Amino acid sequence: MLDVAGLNAWYGEGQALRDVSFRAAPGEIVTLVGRNGAGKTTALRCVMGLHRAMNGSMRLGDADLAALGTVRRARLGLGYVPDDRGIYTTLTVQEHLILPPKAGDAEWDLARVYAAFPALRERRGQTASKLSGGEQQMLAIARVLRMGARVLLLDEPTEGLAPILVEQVAAILRDAKAEGRTVLLVEQNLRFATAVADRHYLLSQGTIVAALGNDEVRSRESELRHHLGI
Repeated sequence: MLDVAGLNAWYGEGQALRDVSFRAAPGEIVTLVGRNGAGKTTALRCVMGLHRAMNGSMRLGDADLAALGTVRRARLGLGYVPDDRGIYTTLTVQEHLILPPKAGDAEWDLARVYAAFPALRERRGQTASKLSGGEQQMLAIARVLRMGARVLLLDEPTEGLAPILVEQVAAILRDAKAEGRTVLLVEQNLRFATAVADRHYLLSQGTIVAALGNDEVRSRESELRHHLGI
């Protein structure tokens, strides 16, 4: 169980998160939705230990994440895919997949990665600079699965992707869910979110203003799209 309670975060004197609480169980996909600037990415970065100006409680099972640095959080099985993907343009696809150390106990071997991401298999010897944006996104997701992350923190994984690649991301997330992995997903595509996720937290100005199930999101889609500015 990933359990975040009363999370507050600041950038200088500006408060980005206000008493944010959410949780996600093993085998559950949970989304954080909201306008740009609502605090979604900050929440992910706090969980991963990349943003330190904060207070509140964050636990992964019995582990107190607030007491741990980023590397130790990764070794517990947290895997982060940032919105800029974090790809090294001079490394090949295969180097991205074999160089990072094991982080967690549920790693995919290369054969499984390439079966799930056939485009990466075809380009395994190419540098990442030659990949399309969608292929780079697939590589970023494949890397955390290869490392063995049991909790996936994904920031806008479908942004800018063609519909066929969005469906591929959805299939991968469903596979991760079936294996008992936890997924915390920042997403603005409501239809994608309801297609893959179990529950949704709506953030506005750094505060969670609603916790919604899929039926509620679907019934209030027009209202939520207006709220999200999309």
